[in-house]
Amino acid sequence: MINRPADYQKAIEFHGHCCPGLTIGYLAAKAAIERLDVTRSEDEELVAIVESDGCGIDAVQVLLGCTIGKGNLIFKDHGKQAYTIGNRQTGKAVRIVMTGEVIPLSAEQDKLKRAVFGGEATAEQEGAWHKIQEERTARMLATPFADLFKIVDVELKLPSEAKIFNSVICAYCGEKVMEARARLQDGKIACLACTEDYSRGW
Repeated sequence: MINRPADYQKAIEFHGHCCPGLTIGYLAAKAAIERLDVTRSEDEELVAIVESDGCGIDAVQVLLGCTIGKGNLIFKDHGKQAYTIGNRQTGKAVRIVMTGEVIPLSAEQDKLKRAVFGGEATAEQEGAWHKIQEERTARMLATPFADLFKIVDVELKLPSEAKIFNSVICAYCGEKVMEARARLQDGKIACLACTEDYSRGW
């Protein structure tokens, strides 16, 4: 077993497995903690804006305490390994973008990966793949932040803290919906799931 940092192990336990994607988010979160001189957000002290829905987001949640439920994790579907972290108490923010390369796989390792993800791997192959992933992530953990990321201070207009809305009842499905997400349809309250989508291509 590779000796891992305790907070990295927590991220693995939350995510379910060890992988380079999770490691990228972990290292980005560590870089933000160092740059902003902060600790994990107990409430909404920190805000994280993430630009992909990859594995790294789970590490951001664990290390920074930014979650969808607390309203301080904002997802933008830009397809980038980019993380912007802001501190409400100081107004400071940093943008961390992956620029380095994840340790590449050899042709043989890539073949093994396809067997594992294709559900065709033997138990021995599964074990070999996990060992490869552990070795790759261990090398990433030993890489300086500057070799993996572009890290710049940015100005960020932090979003307002999460708000609690009243609930109303959808006349069509009978389920509660927050007032701010309700619509009117034929003069009746409707949730978004029961609302007919109207568009003219705009």
